[in-house]
Amino acid sequence: MKMKKRIFKGFLALSAFFMLAGCGSGANEAKTESKESQVSSAVSSSEKVEAGKVTFYVTRHGKTMFNTVKRAQGWADTPLTDAGVEVAESLGKGLEKNKVKFVSAYSSDAGRARETTKLVLKNSNQAQLELNEDPRLREFGFGIYEGDTDENMWGDVGKKLGYASYEEFMPALISGEVDTPTATKTLKELDTTGKAEDHETVKLRMQAALKEIATKTEKSGGGNVLIVAHGMSILAMISDMTENSLPMLENASVTKIIYEDGKYTVESVGDMSYIEAGENK
Repeated sequence: MKMKKRIFKGFLALSAFFMLAGCGSGANEAKTESKESQVSSAVSSSEKVEAGKVTFYVTRHGKTMFNTVKRAQGWADTPLTDAGVEVAESLGKGLEKNKVKFVSAYSSDAGRARETTKLVLKNSNQAQLELNEDPRLREFGFGIYEGDTDENMWGDVGKKLGYASYEEFMPALISGEVDTPTATKTLKELDTTGKAEDHETVKLRMQAALKEIATKTEKSGGGNVLIVAHGMSILAMISDMTENSLPMLENASVTKIIYEDGKYTVESVGDMSYIEAGENK
């Protein structure tokens, strides 16, 4: 697998704080698409599958309680809110409307990912598919900070990096002055449980899971594969697969990855068009 190495700042830092570590209040209600989605991932009325080619539809889970109350949610888990259920259902309906049929479905072992997957499959008339759970598809582990407020977690990271307060640190994280690999490495150093994960650890386990699924599916003739995972971990997985800037991932947005001839192509990131199609069904 040939990948173009890059350290993702700016947008990824923004998504790490405002969207993915438990704080994305109202995120999945937003209807704006990323520039990349607008250009390269407009939904067609019928999506064809080429033999041997694997197309991953990687989606972030629906909105949860911890997302709403701005608490760190990595390995910790809370159920989907009503809005989270609704957006997952809309995604399923949009996929069905656009005739997207899956040969297999995967999720992390978190309840929020499992629930989202089942809702997507049910509403796309594919509930008969077996759900395969893989712990490698989990969100970042935040260790001692699991369930704590985002302010406490990122405030401590900022202080260790020399910032006086949470309020002073956040602009640096959002702007990319401090990148996400640095922030998560620092968080891991602060953790006293030994369970917090840095960027490289998550990237490698996510990519290992993706490669295993890709190889298995390719040998079986290819097809579309649904993966329901988590915002920060999805961005870590694709961080060296594309040179394009990475936008915030809204709840139930679709990141499409093509696997063919041993290579990955990130076709779109954070695409909301399937959800919009489902809402209009």
